[in-house]
Amino acid sequence: MTPQDIALVRSSFAQLHRRKIETACLFYERLFTTTPGARALFKTDIETQAAKLMETLMVALATLNDPGGLKVLLNRLGERHQGYGVQPEHYDAVGSALLWTLETSLGPDFTPQTRAAWTELYELMAKTMLSAATPSLRSA
Repeated sequence: MTPQDIALVRSSFAQLHRRKIETACLFYERLFTTTPGARALFKTDIETQAAKLMETLMVALATLNDPGGLKVLLNRLGERHQGYGVQPEHYDAVGSALLWTLETSLGPDFTPQTRAAWTELYELMAKTMLSAATPSLRSA
């Protein structure tokens, strides 16, 4: 990611700070609407899960200038998510729900450049997490 992409992702995420739980709940509502089977993967209430999601995203965004640190974080997340029963196809559903949520929450501030930066970031995150969760992908 370029420094400009990182700045776009961080600034757009910062706009959601005051309503981060509301935004995360919107994300989960969208995810469960488009992928109903995903609901069974969550054992806690959604507000608790929403807080965890936003905290994890904050940490990930804070490490964007440290690719090694980001990779360690994402590897751990990928391994944990495999243990929760997350399947490879869930990553596409999460990516779609994330982009929809950002577009819905940010409105006109979710510019094509911002969308492209978030798309690139999510693809990197998903690929890294999947690689950690799926041993056959590690050697690919």
